Amino acid sequence: MAQPAHKYATYQDVLDAPPNMVAEIIAGSLYTHPRPAPPHAWASSRLGGALDSPFNGGNGDSGGPDDPNSPDSWRIVFEPEIHLGDDIVVPDLGGWRRTTMPQLPTTAYFPTAPDWACEVLSPSTRQLDLGPKRNIYAREGVSYLWLVDPDTQTLEAFHLQETGQWLLIASLSENDTVSVPPFDAISFPLAKLWP
Repeated sequence: MAQPAHKYATYQDVLDAPPNMVAEIIAGSLYTHPRPAPPHAWASSRLGGALDSPFNGGNGDSGGPDDPNSPDSWRIVFEPEIHLGDDIVVPDLGGWRRTTMPQLPTTAYFPTAPDWACEVLSPSTRQLDLGPKRNIYAREGVSYLWLVDPDTQTLEAFHLQETGQWLLIASLSENDTVSVPPFDAISFPLAKLWP
């Protein structure tokens, strides 16, 4: 007996997802998971806050990373919906160098792969983040991927090699100092990310 054809998810499926769920499409399948639990939301918020002022601020007078005209200046966004071919992913944080994305898109989503993505691992997202989403980021040429785990209080940072493979460039835990590419111009204690 023939198996029924797989129904490929569409953007309409993402739009129709319950508002309390994050919806993503990976390899034609719709994945939904609840919004982050408080420890995970806290880690994401604290990390975004640590990066916002020095890289996303744009006061325009220093010529450094907080200058919107500097090549080191970034656009860092919480939970951006990113359309990459047929895949739709929502990292906890995404970062685009302003040279990659000079202007914010006018669409309800981001059509350009980020230069940096950060996934805050949770029980409901761990397998997806460590498997298919990591592979999509490599396929799309995302240069840096950070994996933050509030349960083990660790941060692992990867750099994409020319071979398309991820190279571990930092593995931090406890109260280690975070000064990791592409944001190694600053440093802060990893413990800042935990409640």
